[in-house]
Amino acid sequence: MKRFFFKTKNHFQKTKNLALSAISSPKLFYKLLINLSYRLKATRFVLKYCDHGASSTFAERPPANPLKDYFENNTEGHGIWKWRHYFEVYQRHFSKFVNRGVNVLEIGIYSGGSLGMWRSYFGNQCHIYGVDIENACSTYENEYTTVYIGDQSDREFWKKLRENTPPIDILIDDGGHTPEQQRITLEEMLPHLRCGGVYLCEDVHGGLNDFAAYATSLVDELNGTGELNEFQKSIHSIHFYPFCVIIEKHTVEPDRFVAPKHGTKWQPFFSKKKPNK
Repeated sequence: MKRFFFKTKNHFQKTKNLALSAISSPKLFYKLLINLSYRLKATRFVLKYCDHGASSTFAERPPANPLKDYFENNTEGHGIWKWRHYFEVYQRHFSKFVNRGVNVLEIGIYSGGSLGMWRSYFGNQCHIYGVDIENACSTYENEYTTVYIGDQSDREFWKKLRENTPPIDILIDDGGHTPEQQRITLEEMLPHLRCGGVYLCEDVHGGLNDFAAYATSLVDELNGTGELNEFQKSIHSIHFYPFCVIIEKHTVEPDRFVAPKHGTKWQPFFSKKKPNK
């Protein structure tokens, strides 16, 4: 399991090597400048988009969301602290796990309310694993909740946790929120995520967030062309939401990426130059 991800474990080293190569390679340096220019164009587009606005038609009532209902009704007892827009994201990516015997791991327990929320949402067959750096959080442990006390930036802590837990179906990182903590957690636990599993990192704030840059670089690996690499075989998709990054694993391993042509009548648009497939 580790092999697929740690083939890209040296991503930062690769980036460093890329930068050094660009110094001696005018062609590569030019490509990096073009890439930067597109990032600047995206920034200009967003500013223009915000100035002019966009016409939208929204549904009068949002669809039912049990997690949001639980949150809104949790006016007493153990506290839950979440951005409201997260609940639509949770429902979109987590609903397929409801009433299944899933293992859910949440980093950042705080006042313990979200542990009960996940249990209520996923059903009595699930088991909840909580991680926090505060010893007081061990009091939330019960027959269906296991609590580990440790530092999420400590790779040895994750090694011991992996040795004592089954593969995880859902990982929610709501811990220390620093880019380095988030990166180490992803690197140590994404290989421990079961096929079809979902990794979710919360509170990725700021337009120049370092963890967002890291996750964007993983998209580059996902978009690699040629022979299907180990990362593409394992990772189904990477999603970005406001303050939130989600990675989903394949349920079944894909054989390869193919782009077959079906039909008998074709316009001669690509007769001189083949499309990039």
